Amino acid sequence: MMMIAYLERQQQQQQQRLVPDGDVELDPDHSILRALDSDATGDAVAAAARDFGGMVFLQPARFLRPSTADDVAGAVVLASRSSSLTVAARGNGHSVCGQAMADGGIVLDMRTLGPPMEIVRCGGTAAAVDVPGGALWAEVLSWAVRNHGMAPVSWTDYLGLTVGGTLSNGGISGQAFRHGPQVANVTELEVVTGDGERLVCSPSSASDLFFAVLGGLGQFGVVTRARIPLVPAPKMVRWIRVVYGAFDEYARDAEWLVTRDDSAAFDYVEGFVFRNDASDPVSGWSSVPIPPGSAFDPARIPADSSPILYCLELALHYDHTQADNVDERVKEMLRPLRYLRGLEYAADVSYLEFLSRVGRVEEEARASGTWATPHPWLNLLVSSSDVADFDSTVFKRVLSRGIGGPMLVYPLRRSKWDERMSVAVPDGELFYLVALLRFVTPHAGEAAVKEAVEQNQEILSHCRNKGYDFKVYIPHYESEADWARHFDGDWTRFVERKRRYDPMAILSPGQAIFSRARPPAAVAASAS
Repeated sequence: MMMIAYLERQQQQQQQRLVPDGDVELDPDHSILRALDSDATGDAVAAAARDFGGMVFLQPARFLRPSTADDVAGAVVLASRSSSLTVAARGNGHSVCGQAMADGGIVLDMRTLGPPMEIVRCGGTAAAVDVPGGALWAEVLSWAVRNHGMAPVSWTDYLGLTVGGTLSNGGISGQAFRHGPQVANVTELEVVTGDGERLVCSPSSASDLFFAVLGGLGQFGVVTRARIPLVPAPKMVRWIRVVYGAFDEYARDAEWLVTRDDSAAFDYVEGFVFRNDASDPVSGWSSVPIPPGSAFDPARIPADSSPILYCLELALHYDHTQADNVDERVKEMLRPLRYLRGLEYAADVSYLEFLSRVGRVEEEARASGTWATPHPWLNLLVSSSDVADFDSTVFKRVLSRGIGGPMLVYPLRRSKWDERMSVAVPDGELFYLVALLRFVTPHAGEAAVKEAVEQNQEILSHCRNKGYDFKVYIPHYESEADWARHFDGDWTRFVERKRRYDPMAILSPGQAIFSRARPPAAVAASAS
């Protein structure tokens, strides 16, 4: 595997260990390890050697449970004393390609990190919440709504992800077209950098570090605390699904909806592809109707429709004082859309219930065993100028039989992403999230996983060969050339930020971007 090192190759070949690896030599009085709850064997270490993807297994030397940011800093300092130890922050283990692993290194269980969430008054009626980096978004939602009647404005569909994890990648859901991704909805971070320094940063203080960390794939610092702005939480949601037979009409409507003025816009716009098939319980007709028990009427589908159909998913927030006119508002907002009449569905649910809806999918997947099987997921950001070709080639041909899980496709706006952040997005103003969330049945075996991975590679090759304006979201590459291509014009900035904030490349080794460098003293010793 090719990765990038900071020191000249010849220098690396001459280097020898300055300090032998191992707990005794690195931590002579065990002061660091004694301050941390740690494991070197057992179930905890075994769990840290795998992730939700279930395709990569890398055993760490230690699994540490920090309770404070100083504990995190201590672990990084411990690693810096060695010639090869690395540190990975593990949230809820939801990466799919080993991104939160550290082969022979230290894995931090961020779920144990404190202190508890705390409300912060920001002047006037403005408020925010200080959240530990290992808190789940589900916990943030419950705490903020139940205790303060407030909530963040930008979410992910699945809330079993940690705050630090999504801020290191992007954090996308149906609110992002309006409010931006989660990385655009944080005002302050506490970060432990690769030299073990604990820093507080924001757009106005240590701003380069702040924006480097956002979408930085864990390369520049471990997020130990985030300050998330809050607004009054809606009480109710009108949850809507409408069906399309043609992608061009689906895309025109979706793009029109995400570019409307806020006063005339829905609060949530997403969408997904499904099979024109009654027999597929996962991604066929039955995947569309809401609430449970609603029926799908295939007679409404035109006879010349393709094997692939499209569902636009919308939401409108309201409170009980607005309940009387919500029907009329929704009717007027849906009127211009070109969906297939008779294939519209709606349910009124609480705000908490709407945002937690994917939790029910998790419960079903755990019950069926598919939560524990490999998940060869692929997430792409594809420019609107290329998405029609992607539909005709990928959805209608390569994936016409489905993938055993959801196939999301919906537009986002580039102007909602700050160019100072590390995350890479397509050049066009409108681009689509394409999320291929594969679930492999327990009896399918390794052949099915291999086929899915090969199919993902076929899709990526198609995107490159056709010259699409696209990026892999939550990327994983194995060569310097691929990483440089991914970050394109921002690659030099990315490398320079790594030199600045993690010069020994201790952090987040599972991303396979940079090679661990020797401590400067080791280089001097080997040169002498």
